[in-house]
This record gives sequence, structure tokens and C-alpha cells, in this order.
Amino acid sequence: MRRLAIAAVLAAGVVAPLPVAPVAAANPTPPPPYVDHVEWAKWGDLSSLRVYPTAAGRQAAGLATAAQAEQAWTEVLTLSPDADIPGMKPQFICHWEFAELALPGKTSWNLEPWRPEVSEEQMLDAGCNPGGTEEPF
Repeated sequence: MRRLAIAAVLAAGVVAPLPVAPVAAANPTPPPPYVDHVEWAKWGDLSSLRVYPTAAGRQAAGLATAAQAEQAWTEVLTLSPDADIPGMKPQFICHWEFAELALPGKTSWNLEPWRPEVSEEQMLDAGCNPGGTEEPF
């Protein structure tokens, strides 16, 4: 019966607009480079690697895929090969995933080789700065 009613409507030339879902605007993750530059700094006797993200890095942070996070870390190591120290990559990944959410626009994401290696949960609980307070710069 329903088929006959539809056929009759089509035969009569009656056309009704079909509901159309709005097209979702894709917000693709911007392409690299994600890191503008890095520099080592001293805080008393302690070292800190200051990572300065690009605008694309800030936009991608927290939204990007694991592959893009790896790309950003590779950029850090290209600029400072001596940053390949245990504990530094987890700090970077924590900053990559959460810094722009917690403190958007912070000048640099600071990574310290003296910080202890901790679980992901402990890293998050410490605001990406396990083993002591964040340096004042």
C-alpha cells in the first residue's frame, strides 16, 4: 500500500524536499612544523629545555593523532638531540596533549631531565611536572 502511495506521488510530479543533515565542517589538524625552536635554560643548578611551539603546534596540541605527536617529538629531537633523555618524551607528550587546554598560549613547554619517570596518571596529577614545582620561567 505504501509503495502505491509513493508511486502515485512520484507520478503526479510532486516533489518534497528531503531533510538533509548539515555538513560538518572538517577542522583538520594543521601540518608541521609544530616546533619553532628550543633552548636550554638553567634554573639554579637545574636544566630545562624550553620548547616553543608554532601556531600550528598550538592548534594541533590536544587534537592531533599519535603520529602527529611523534612528529612533534621528532622535531624537538632534531633541534636538540641531547633531549633524548629518559622521562623527557613523556613530559613532552603530556604538554602536547594538555598544555594548550590548561594554560593556552604559555610561551614555552618546559621539559626537565631531572624530573623522575612516573606513570601517566602521576604525570597528569603533577600537571606534567613530576618531582617538584614548575620553574618560574
